[in-house]
Amino acid sequence: MNEESFLTARQAAEELGVSAATLYAYVSRGLIHSESISEKSRSRRYRRADVQRLKDRKILRRNPAQAVEQALHWGEPILESAITLIAEGNLSYRGHDVRTLVATRTVEDVAGFIWFGDFDADMQAIFDAAGKKGSPQCLAICRQLFGLTPFELLQAALPVAAAEDVAAYDLRVPAVAQTGARILQLQTLIATGRDRRQPTIAQTLQEGWTPDSPAAAPLLDAALILCADHELNVSTFTARCTASAGSTPYGAVIAGLATLQGNKHGGFIEQVEAFFDEISVPQMAHAVITRRLKRSERLPGFGHPLYPDGDPRGTILIDLLTQAYPDAPEIRLIQSAVSQVQQMIGEHPTLDFGLAALAKVLNLPIGAALALFAIGRTIGWIGHTIEQYQLDQIIRPRARYTGPSPIGYESGA
Repeated sequence: MNEESFLTARQAAEELGVSAATLYAYVSRGLIHSESISEKSRSRRYRRADVQRLKDRKILRRNPAQAVEQALHWGEPILESAITLIAEGNLSYRGHDVRTLVATRTVEDVAGFIWFGDFDADMQAIFDAAGKKGSPQCLAICRQLFGLTPFELLQAALPVAAAEDVAAYDLRVPAVAQTGARILQLQTLIATGRDRRQPTIAQTLQEGWTPDSPAAAPLLDAALILCADHELNVSTFTARCTASAGSTPYGAVIAGLATLQGNKHGGFIEQVEAFFDEISVPQMAHAVITRRLKRSERLPGFGHPLYPDGDPRGTILIDLLTQAYPDAPEIRLIQSAVSQVQQMIGEHPTLDFGLAALAKVLNLPIGAALALFAIGRTIGWIGHTIEQYQLDQIIRPRARYTGPSPIGYESGA
């Protein structure tokens, strides 16, 4: 992380309007991260982002109305959830770090864990049953659609599947989980253009997208787990709002897909892919990045507000890719881009970068990376719909009106 990301003790204390002793108390309570400037110095530096976050909290406590407004933009929590925790640069599902889940579990295991809260559910049986039901009309329609990306096929086909699946109106937890499994199985077949599923979601994707690379299946499985949930991101919040209105899980997923495609969410992946095309070879990384920075352009796929020290999801995916395909020329391009950005501006790759890198190394079809994101994130959308159905409350915030006063409301009229 570059020097601009830190403050001296005096600067941090002045920002917060507190004494040095209070600053040290914040550090001891884990509210502000500090680190030694060098081995030879006793001085310490303090993370700017932590200081700003603490400063914002103090301001918001004095102005609750502003707190509500700020909460909708990378702010304080506005809904309770037992699914995902993002803290101290780490990501965990129900108390289990994603690194451990990627190393020890399948995406089917993780889906059951997110939906039911434990690993006891027989997810293989649930997914096998879901695979037998299928959606023949939906798959038939997909075969008649040409020129659409895998993600666009998901958007086109799911409303048809929803009309066929009357069981989706059962909103009890076991039934919602079964509906979620049917949606995931169907998405996998739609995205790959296949009629028959393999034993696992990852194997079906691998056979449909990259049939000559069996080694890709574990990577696809890992990517799905890393995509599964990320707290109240915009698509998950949208899906949860939809569920709060009493819509079926299909409605929640369709709403999530509409949001995910936005260029400020899943659409970042396409921007990263264009970034790769612009670099083209490792030797060009420095020049391309320099030109973008001089034009004040964003470097897509780098820097995440919730992970000042780097998005673990991006790091995990790149590490797994490097281990599986160490000699692939695409790996050298990816490593060169990551290295140059870190040296120039101190930013780290995000999940979007990792997914685009995965698609490039595996030579997946156009749009497959975004579809992979959608299939993985569907797990979280279903988990949040389950929580919302159990809460049984509609999400309905109020707006602070800022327009002109209605005619006739003026004083004395």
